[in-house]
Parts: sequence; structure tokens; C-alpha cells
Amino acid sequence: FDRSRYSTRYIALKFAYLGQRYNGLEYVANNPTPLPTVEEELWKALAKTRLIFPTGEAAERGEVSWEGCEYSKCGRTDKGVSAFGQVVALRVRSARPVPGLAPKKKVVEDEREGEDQHEEAEVLEEKEFDPIRDELPYIQLLNRVLPHDIRALAWCPDPPEGFSARFSCEERRYRYFFTNPAFAPVPGARGLQRTVDGKPLREGWLDIEVMQDAAKRLEGLHDFRNFCKVDPAKQITNHERRIFHASIEEIDMRRHPVGYTPKLYSFNVNGSAFLWHQVRNMVAVIFLVGQGLESPSVVSDLLDPKKAPTRPKYEMASDAPLVLWDCIFPKKGDPERKDALNWVRVGDEGGRDSSKQADVDGGDGKFGRNGIMDSLWTTWRQRKIDEVLAGSLVDLVATQGRQTSLPARDGAEMRRSTRIFEGANTARAIGRYIPVMQKERMDHFSVINARYLEKKAL
Repeated sequence: FDRSRYSTRYIALKFAYLGQRYNGLEYVANNPTPLPTVEEELWKALAKTRLIFPTGEAAERGEVSWEGCEYSKCGRTDKGVSAFGQVVALRVRSARPVPGLAPKKKVVEDEREGEDQHEEAEVLEEKEFDPIRDELPYIQLLNRVLPHDIRALAWCPDPPEGFSARFSCEERRYRYFFTNPAFAPVPGARGLQRTVDGKPLREGWLDIEVMQDAAKRLEGLHDFRNFCKVDPAKQITNHERRIFHASIEEIDMRRHPVGYTPKLYSFNVNGSAFLWHQVRNMVAVIFLVGQGLESPSVVSDLLDPKKAPTRPKYEMASDAPLVLWDCIFPKKGDPERKDALNWVRVGDEGGRDSSKQADVDGGDGKFGRNGIMDSLWTTWRQRKIDEVLAGSLVDLVATQGRQTSLPARDGAEMRRSTRIFEGANTARAIGRYIPVMQKERMDHFSVINARYLEKKAL
């Protein structure tokens, strides 16, 4: 494959992935992981379709290497976390003719596999190159070879000068999905409990109103040292981050192809940047508030370094319901922070495959045979049937046998057997609940950083 015969261009690529089969986004050389990373799969797809020309010894050995690709990434999601608006920027092969090179032959892309077959075909009569319509169908090429749970969604043909997917992003948006009730409620008097404020609340149900109060306290510029996991390798000493928006939103089930009970909600948070595990820690505390185990004021206490100079040892929320929803690249100084990148989305002019095989398939890359919607529908339907079968079994068992309620528990028993919801499919029994501000504390981040440096020196 003679890369000198091809021009390149710098683009931004937006893609989505369901994260449960992956060890996070980021690939780290010489650090084997139990599951593949999203970056590995993306690199393999780009290399297989000859869209990148990585340099260096690692690339020659067939190992993941972004050297020579001018590569940058936006949000580094952790193991199990999904993304619907992840963005990377890199230099890729282009269909634009190389100046001064007038080949009589060209490489033809195999439409079924996305691989170069090196078949020769006569070059059509030269015409002025349109940087969008005449470009390679990047989205289709990648989606043919990517795993079914990673999908390219759009590409930007003209990122601004100096663009970096990491440093040019001024807002990242996350959503954390959960149901209400959070886990199967116990019927009758036995399932009733009192919140920290003395209100009655059935075990398993979340108080959305107080969760909304807790979420709003996160907005603004705050020190989030008590809402993150310290990464000593980065030696971070400033934990101030700005949250533009935080809220609890009920999902309109009529707009989503899922069932109708229980109700579905999401915790939505938009911010300029986030610390390690910050979103999952914020969600964990908000769930404690929703269960009536904490007052919304605990958020304010944790945001106050004078009241909480070190992080209490509470568990963060599960990874599976978290989604990096979008990454926003506004113009400098835009107070509304609207995304200013010119995305060419699948199905748009320049987001389609104009080849003969695409005409045979009868689609525009979005709908129709081999379209992205076909692939996404297959994934959704498989999981929808799983949901229907599991839900039908729950309904069947719930309506069989006696329908009596369990007797009430006395106060001492309730205190001994608290169940905590952390975003996973089941609640976790913890015994007697200890309020967050009374829990054992972690070391100060300065101590953790110093211990890391000392260990590294050895």
C-alpha cells in the first residue's frame, strides 16, 4: 500500500459505543486489560480500512500506535461506561488527488468488508474536488469493520485551526439512567421506612424532589475533592471544576422504545471538565439523598473543604448506566456554548457512500439495508426481547400465590438491615447505615500524591 499516492486531511470524528464489553476508552501500551478497549477497536478499524498511516516501531509490529496521526481524544470513559457523543481528532487518508501526481490507476474500496482490495480501475475524467461530497465515505467504511456496539456517527471536515478534541472541548455532558423504584419494593407495612427528615418512604423508592434539590447544589464552581477518586499519577492539587447544569429528568417513555413501568429517570450533568469518577461519586450521594438516608445539605457539606477537607469513604455508583452523552466545541466567547463544529452526519451529503454497491443496497447509510439504523435496531431488539421476557416473568411471579403484605419491622431491625441503591441491578445490604459525614476519611490528596512520588522514586 503506497501511502505516498494519497493525500490526507485533519478531521474530527464523532462515534458512540455501549461500554459493557470494553475496558474503557483508553488504550495504554504494555498494560494488558481483561477486556479490549474502545481505542483498540477504533485503531484496528482505521488501520484495516487504510485510513491512517501510523509511524514508529509499534505500528510496524501491528500494535496500537497513534504516532504520526495527530490524534487527540475528548472524554476518557472508564470500564463499562458508554458514550453516545465521543469525539476524537486525527489525520486520515483523503480522496483528494495528490498535487502533481496523475495516476492512471486507483485503489477501489471493497464495499462489503471495507478493506482495500487493490483492484485497478480507470480514473474518471478529472473534475474539481468537493471536500465533502467527493470525500471517502468515512462513516460507512468504519462501520463495516467496527464491532456492532461501536458506531461512527459523524465527521467534521473543517475543524478550526489548532483544534484538539481534548483541549478545544469546553463542555462535556453526561447522563446517568436509573429507575424508580430503584429495586423491588417490599409491600405492606414492612416496606415502609422513615427518611432522615422523618418522612415516610417505601424501601426501594427514591424521593425525586429531594434528589433534585441535591443535584442543584452541584451547579457552579466548586471544589470536588470529595466527589472523585484521587489519581496520584497526575499529581492534581486543584480540584475546582465548574458545573453548568445538574438536574433529575424524567424520561418520556413515549419517545423511547422501552417499557412503561417502572418510571425511568436520568441525572443530567454538564460541565467544563470532570475529575476521575466525579460523575459516579456525585450520583452515589444523590441516590443516598433520594433514599432518605441523607439530607440534600450533605452535598453542600461535601463541597465545603473546611467541613470536609478529606473524602469520606463512601461507595461510588455503578458504571453501566453512565453515558458520555455529548462533547461540545463552541466558538470562543459564546455565552450559550453552542457546538460550532460542522458535523457531517450519516445520511447527509458527504456522510453517504456514493458507490455502486450502496446503490444496490438501496440506502443512504442511515436507513435501508446495511444502514446504521439496521445495525442499531438489531442490538436494540435483542435487548428489548430480553427485557420483555424478564418483565413477563416478574409479572407472573408477582401475581401468583398469596398476595398478603409482610408485617412491619421494628425500628431496631430497620437500622440493622439497610439496603443501598448504587445504580446496579440489585440493592446492596450494608447492615447499619452510617451517615456520609460520619464515615471514616481517606488521606488528604497531598498525602496520597506524596506517597505516590516516594514509591515511584524507589
